[in-house]
Order: sequence, then C-alpha cells, then structure tokens
Amino acid sequence: MAEEKRSFLEPAVLARLMALPLHARQTMLGSVSGKHRSPVKGSSLEFAQYRKYVPGDDTRRLDWRTWGRSDRFYIKEFEADTNLRLCLLLDTSGSMGFGPAGATRLDYARKLAGTLAYLAAQQGDAAGLWSMAEPAIEIPPKRGASHLGLVLDQMGTIQPLGGTTLLAALHNAAEKIRQRALIVILSDFFVPPIELKSAIQHLRFRRHDVAAFHLLDQQELDFDFDRPARFVDMEGGEMVLADPSLIARNYREAVRQYLMEMDELVRTTGMDYHRVKLHDRYEDVLARFLLGRTPKRGSR
Repeated sequence: MAEEKRSFLEPAVLARLMALPLHARQTMLGSVSGKHRSPVKGSSLEFAQYRKYVPGDDTRRLDWRTWGRSDRFYIKEFEADTNLRLCLLLDTSGSMGFGPAGATRLDYARKLAGTLAYLAAQQGDAAGLWSMAEPAIEIPPKRGASHLGLVLDQMGTIQPLGGTTLLAALHNAAEKIRQRALIVILSDFFVPPIELKSAIQHLRFRRHDVAAFHLLDQQELDFDFDRPARFVDMEGGEMVLADPSLIARNYREAVRQYLMEMDELVRTTGMDYHRVKLHDRYEDVLARFLLGRTPKRGSR
C-alpha cells in the first residue's frame, strides 16, 4: 500500500539528483548541526568575524595574535552550520486536476514535492507538508525516515477539489511557520497577482526563503481551439459554451497581462520562481532548481 501511495517517486530520478545538494539561499535557524549557514555564530572551521571581548565571553575564544598587535581583546567568531527546514505547500484546488488521468497538474506537483522531500531527508534536513485540501494537512518539518514516510504517504492521498484557498493558506503558513525555513509552493497560481504578492511578502517578512513552481499547461497559454467548445470551471463547476474564434484574442491578452504581473511580482519579492510547463521533464526542472541554488565559489 505504501509503495502505491509513493508511486510518484522514481528511484532512477532520485539516484541521479542525489548528486545535487539542496541549498538554502539565506541563513537558516535549525535544531541540529547541518550543511546550511546559520545567523548564530558557532564552531565550524569557516571564519566569520572579530568582535570585542565582553565580560562573560569564553576566554578560550580570545585571539591572542590580535591582542599582541593591538593590546586589545577580541573574540574570534566562526560560522555555524545548521540543518534546513523544508516546508512544501501544495495547492489542491480543483484546477490542479487539469490534465489526463495519471498526468494531472497535481501528479506533476507531487513528483516535484516528493522528490524534494526525499532529497532533503537524505542530506539530514527536515521536511514538512502543508496542503490546502479539506481537511487541511499541516505536518511541521521534522527529520527522520519515519517522518519522511508520513509526509510522502499524506502527499499520495491528496485529491484536487473545490475552489482555491491558496492565499489564505499562504498567510496562515506565514503565521504558523515561525522559524526560518525554505518554503516551496507548488501551484497553478490562478489568483490575482496583486493579492499573491501580499501573501509572498508576508512569508518574506517572516524571513523565509520562498521558492515557487508555477505549473502551467501549454494549452492554457496558447488557447489553441478551432471549434466551439464547452469550457468547465474546474473550481466551481460552471460551464460556458463559447466560440474560440470570438474570445481567443482577449484570452491571450489576459494571459499575457497576467504573466507580466507575475514577472513583476517575482522582481519585487525576490522569490525563487520557476515557470514550468507540464510537458517539461520534472527531473530537468528539479536539476535547474538545485543548480540555481548552489552557492557561488568563495561564498557561503
């Protein structure tokens, strides 16, 4: 049963991506030692800075060479490394069911999210899951194989249903995830960009590292229909019979305007944004995501 629930994980893909570590783009506040920078100074081998000695400091950390040169006491501080808290926010609104059975938008999102959770766990980081389903799923990030199993099993049970609660869920996550984390949102983002911007800024205000996979189908962008068709609102059930030749121009202009507003949102929030077409290989999408977060040589 567990294997069936986790069928979105592909061992061959996991094996290839294991060579690409998952990095945070900013300092993290973890619970144990790990591979990611912490704002708290610690005891790694990476020098951080000197600061003046104050009564109460550990005298073993005094830098005697600096004292010899300046006749002043300085403490030598080093970077601390900690673990990453990965929070996966999965949109489960009805439109995530777009696509053929077994290859829907939600199926694609599950592959991305499940693979990231697995990679994070393998490098000793914590993974958690938030879904906007009813009832909502809120699994705080933790480390360990059994917790990863819980995240993956819950991910496998999610079904796309109803209207979007994305904005409320993002604000809710910003309030509840108090410790710095890498928050990865997987959604079609069918919400007004101006309202989405407010939710992303809320997460950034909480000092989270925010990344997003914007999942779109080429058909949604091109609107390449050539005969009258019945269009169904996947989040409300409303049906409209329309002639594409009469609405295609306005539709494409609306899509163009929407994508421009999304680009502006990304520029102003600093979100790590990835626009993904559902025919893209998810392995390639994740490889670009992981490589794009690799620190440049000489930086941490």
